[in-house]
Amino acid sequence: MDEAPPQITDRQRAEAIVADLRTAAYVVDAVRRGTRSRRPQPPFTTSTLQQDASRRLGFTARRTMAIAQQLYEGIDIGHDEPTGLITYMRTDSPSVSVSAQQEARRLIETRFGAEHLPVEPPVYRAQTRGAQEAHEAIRPTSAGRDPESMQRFLSAEQARLYGLIWQRFVASQMSPAEYDTLTIEVAGTSAGHAYRLRLAASSLRFAGFLAVYQDVTDDNGNGKENGEATDQRLERLPALEDGDALSLVDLFPEQHFTQPPPRYSEATLVRALEENGIGRPSTYAPILTTIQQRGYVRRENKKLAPTEIGETVNDLLVEHFPEVVDLGFTARMEEELDEVAEGARAWTEVIGEFYGPFAAQMARAEEAMPEMRAEPELIDRNCPECGKPLVIRHGRFGKFIGCSDFPQCRYTEPWLEKIGVRCPDDGGELVERRTKRGRTFYGCANYPACEFTSWKRPLPSACPNCGGLLVVDNREHAACLKCGNRVPLSSLVVAAPDVA
Repeated sequence: MDEAPPQITDRQRAEAIVADLRTAAYVVDAVRRGTRSRRPQPPFTTSTLQQDASRRLGFTARRTMAIAQQLYEGIDIGHDEPTGLITYMRTDSPSVSVSAQQEARRLIETRFGAEHLPVEPPVYRAQTRGAQEAHEAIRPTSAGRDPESMQRFLSAEQARLYGLIWQRFVASQMSPAEYDTLTIEVAGTSAGHAYRLRLAASSLRFAGFLAVYQDVTDDNGNGKENGEATDQRLERLPALEDGDALSLVDLFPEQHFTQPPPRYSEATLVRALEENGIGRPSTYAPILTTIQQRGYVRRENKKLAPTEIGETVNDLLVEHFPEVVDLGFTARMEEELDEVAEGARAWTEVIGEFYGPFAAQMARAEEAMPEMRAEPELIDRNCPECGKPLVIRHGRFGKFIGCSDFPQCRYTEPWLEKIGVRCPDDGGELVERRTKRGRTFYGCANYPACEFTSWKRPLPSACPNCGGLLVVDNREHAACLKCGNRVPLSSLVVAAPDVA
């Protein structure tokens, strides 16, 4: 067998290896059977609640915390007074009280059976740097109040979030899931080379906590929440033993390119803040809200994309305040403020060490920082109120059209981002718009005379079945709004947009 794996540097080299593999003889070299366990995740902390509510329910961090506050403050569940349904929702501790564990264990044994109950109650401890653990994990105040019995007292959003919290807590007290595993190694031998191919497969043998809390695809498209790769199912493989000869059916060479890191979603940004020791459970949601309200980022298909203003502000801060925007500085400042809260240091000492250098840095920046007064871009129209030329301006919410004679004339109108598609109702231009919550939709530029709208992005290509308007349906298909026909995006003449 070759000592080093083949180096595939170009198409010619890849085709040569594929051709050699087609001539090789294959035999099963090793078959290894085993088992593995997968432990449940801890109950929610503030950051993990925000991440999971974003991934599973599509809630923003701000929305999640607002609904959690309602559940914590209390809901009337027929006792003529509000009853708090969850524990305090600003916490970085996954710990659970003994009484809550005992109640959960009784419920698990009754509802799911003794085999779903671990011998010893699991103990969870905070893994993040600087965790204060002043409160318990986020859990139901009573595991006996299951989501089904509470649903009639809750709004739709409250019921969805409460169900998520209840499921995560109950699952955290259950037995691990058990899998049967199979690893097959195949030896291939050609005239000039020897190859080793490996296949791993698994099959769920005992659901354990998965009976309550199932996997979902995360924000980066991974099939497992804990980062495990989705592998082959064991049932799909034939029975093989060491020494069995194999026949080659086909080879499927594929070219892959290194992909840039995906944009942050609210969930992955909260996780990054926590991992880097930035912020606290009470500040994650305000941080995300602030950067969006100030127009530094905008949500696009659940991802956070930097705006022109955000990029400009970031570049200026990095240039003039490199120490302040450094991740290490922010984390150290958090730790020093914790020491102040614990009485280990005086606040005047901590603030004094920061403010002296910062004041000098601010003075230098005020002298060196350029005036951000870019020449506005003229458009080929005049102001309908004063007759002066109209220009494109940039505000906290992005581009807009305004009068060049501002502030004497304050006429403005929205900037319409055309997408190169005609409205199916009146033939006008379709433009990209945003709701007050930042969600993207598409509508006719002639609104309110034409009220056509679509949440899904329209495409320039027409439906081959009826000629109707096609919209992006998912990563692979477009759908016709007129007849419902689904068309592969790869078959369209116009390149499909990024729908990740």
